[in-house]
Amino acid sequence: MDKSTQNGRTALRLIGVVVTMGALAWAAVPFYDWFCRVTGYGGTTNVAEAASDVVLDEYVTVRFDASTERDMPWQFRPMTREMKLKIGETGLVFYEAYNPTDVPVAGTASYNVSPDLAGYYFSKIECFCFTEQVLEPGERVEMPVSFFVDPELVDDRDAGHIRHITLSYTFYQTDLPEEHAAVALPSQADATTN
Repeated sequence: MDKSTQNGRTALRLIGVVVTMGALAWAAVPFYDWFCRVTGYGGTTNVAEAASDVVLDEYVTVRFDASTERDMPWQFRPMTREMKLKIGETGLVFYEAYNPTDVPVAGTASYNVSPDLAGYYFSKIECFCFTEQVLEPGERVEMPVSFFVDPELVDDRDAGHIRHITLSYTFYQTDLPEEHAAVALPSQADATTN
């Protein structure tokens, strides 16, 4: 085998390795997200179609937390800091978001539950975190979260002792949808020239 054929095969193998590594890297995020949703790993919560049909006479206290990414200009806070409810009972709380800027700002909320083991049993029925939110200049909104703690929690050998849970949200700024971007561009340009 001559030198150019050997170099060609080596180059093809390297290209194959690069393509394989790129494909694995691309698939890692959706796979990790799926894994976290299925197992509750990392405090990832579940999504429920309806409320629990079982309510126990045992209580859990849920604490609510809010933060924003460093570059996100919104003010964001839970309107209720803590709620005590029966395991299996549906809870409803609101978070408030305010856009103090003079331009529309879009955001998406990431969330988790701690302790991590509780994530598998924390189910959201309705949540502002399911969709992107857009706030107009000066707009203030109240956003609902409807949830319950699955009664199966008490039967879990590792998580059955958990009676205090923290639900945390962090808002990240995202690109404006097209219908808002055209309106925002002149305002953003004006803001940078002033």
